[in-house]
Amino acid sequence: LLVTQNVDDLHQRAGSARVLPMHGEIGRARCADCGHVWDAPDLMSVADRCAACGGGRCRPDLVWFGEEVRFLEEIEAAAGRTDLFVCVGTSGTLYPAAGLMEAARRRGARTVEINLEPSGTARDADRLLLGRATETVPAWVEEVLGADLDSAKICRQPKVGDMNRILSLPPLKDGASRRLG
Repeated sequence: LLVTQNVDDLHQRAGSARVLPMHGEIGRARCADCGHVWDAPDLMSVADRCAACGGGRCRPDLVWFGEEVRFLEEIEAAAGRTDLFVCVGTSGTLYPAAGLMEAARRRGARTVEINLEPSGTARDADRLLLGRATETVPAWVEEVLGADLDSAKICRQPKVGDMNRILSLPPLKDGASRRLG
């Protein structure tokens, strides 16, 4: 599962299958009245109305300040049952996202932060890796999986689909756990 605060669809276009965009998606529209979501037209107008409820006001499917994030129950449940929680590129200051690593750690997950500098939640990380994500994430994944990702040409020029292999760890067998270096 990949939870993102980004509103673009780059993770999906890179091949990630299970993405929860907690701040919505810029390429989607949402009915302000009934909550129905659909692919947004190239140009939205204040005159646009929802086809599902027959007249609701349309808006971009984005979470504005003060609004509830999307999928929070599902995200919190996943954080509570994961054995490994990895946070890549965050300030660690905006909640509820900033509280997810701590919640996962309290429930026994190993936690890793990969960032340019320590975030506001770095204290909750069992391991802190500093550096550019384009370099640090592939090196960390190589370490965890014990694979030579460089030979797969993933580290330098990723193609669509490669990020799915980089960011999605294979499922664990019953009772197994991953150990970090």
